[in-house]
Amino acid sequence: MGWKWAPFFVMEWLGAAGVEPHEVMQVLEATRRWPRPAVAASNGLRPLTIWGRTRPGRALMVAVRYLDGRDWEIVGARALNDRELVELEKWEADRD
Repeated sequence: MGWKWAPFFVMEWLGAAGVEPHEVMQVLEATRRWPRPAVAASNGLRPLTIWGRTRPGRALMVAVRYLDGRDWEIVGARALNDRELVELEKWEADRD
């Protein structure tokens, strides 16, 4: 599976979200990750979100969109909020 950075997804935006590029890749390449469909409230787009943890354990959501073949474009990333973290922890506990 190939991951590509969206052209508009500049590192300044990622930094403003408080997420480092290596953290995004750790979540996307993690063994345990939770793909969840989403709808962007601002424009109605339907990205796939990947919920997971970095190697040190930070919980993030990474938004991707399908390109073609096996390629996906990274279009967003942020830390999970408190409610989402509870959902992720429940999902993780159900898999242990």
